[in-house]
Order: sequence, then structure tokens, then C-alpha cells
Amino acid sequence: MRIRGDHDELAIEGRLDVRTAADARSVLHQAVDQGCGDLVIDLAGLESWDATGLGVLMGTHRRAGRGGRRLVLRGVPPQLLRLLTATKLHRILAIEGYAPDLPDSPLPVAAG
Repeated sequence: MRIRGDHDELAIEGRLDVRTAADARSVLHQAVDQGCGDLVIDLAGLESWDATGLGVLMGTHRRAGRGGRRLVLRGVPPQLLRLLTATKLHRILAIEGYAPDLPDSPLPVAAG
């Protein structure tokens, strides 16, 4: 796992799992504590994750909220997005570019 960035925007690459959770938690919590405003985490380079990794993201979300910040996920891999949706975590986490309540097709136009 590799995390690069600063206290406003980070990118996580590789694995976010039980083996990397402690290091990831430390870096993410430090970023939350040192910054202000939104903390954007780019997950486009994330290759795999497990429940412990999801726990790290949720813990970071809670810590950010307590500090008056908002955690925003960017570049969420499709499989992870499906998991977040299935577990209803998409309702809690801010996911850039994701609008779960919008229909897949456009609304019909009313005849005038």
C-alpha cells in the first residue's frame, strides 16, 4: 500500500486490508487532524480491500466529522462502489460523482 498527498487530498494505491490498516489509519487520521475543509481520498489506484480497510475509511469519516471536516471519496473502483451500495455505506460516505437517487434513464417529457 502507498498513500501520497497531503492533509487536503490523498491517494491510496495497492491494498487496503488487515495488513496495511494500521499504517493507513495513522496517515489518514494525521491528515484529518492537520487540515481543514474537505479531505479528498482518491481510490482509483486501490487494487484490493477487505472489511478492515472499509473500517479504516469509516473511522476516518467519523474522525473527520468530529473535526468539522468531510471525507470525500474520489475514483472509487466499481467493485468497491457496489459493495458500498450493498452495505448502504454510500448513504453515509460522500462519493464524488455518485448520485444514487437519480434514475438510470432520463425522465419522460410531459406532453404540452
